[in-house]
Amino acid sequence: MEDDAKARFRWKFYGLTVELNIIVMLVALSIIIFFIIHSPYTLPAILVMLAIALVLSLDFAKRYKETKNWLYAQPDKCKEGEAPKQNDKAV
Repeated sequence: MEDDAKARFRWKFYGLTVELNIIVMLVALSIIIFFIIHSPYTLPAILVMLAIALVLSLDFAKRYKETKNWLYAQPDKCKEGEAPKQNDKAV
């Protein structure tokens, strides 16, 4: 993979990682809020957080598939018929 493609993949990976962390945090916070805070606004707040997590999950799945397809479309630097080196592991 060329340096330009590596840099592009790095940013794609960072974006997916941040988005996944946001999804996990929204779900975890909604569970914690459900058990700790008892007010009339608790249920609507939980539903909003879970709805945002659902929308982000759908976007994450789409972007993950696009990134995976983009990564597989990148040309290898190996010559025809040559096995990859041990330190050139797939990401």
